[in-house]
Amino acid sequence: MPTPTGPSSPPPSTPQERAAQEVVTCFDAYARVRAARDGVLSSSRVGPREEERAFDDLQQAIARLRTASRPRQDQ
Repeated sequence: MPTPTGPSSPPPSTPQERAAQEVVTCFDAYARVRAARDGVLSSSRVGPREEERAFDDLQQAIARLRTASRPRQDQ
């Protein structure tokens, strides 16, 4: 049952909000990979390929956020 003070469903997110959430998610994944790189347990360590892939994913998410944040040029 929805509360009287809050909406019953979240408002639809904008492309910028979705892109920003993707950047946060990718950054979190990259930070976890970086931390695992120097992990104490050998089974939890990651190699340079995993780190590079996580970094590439983060860069792509940032590029999508920049694109989504640009003002549209109506012609």
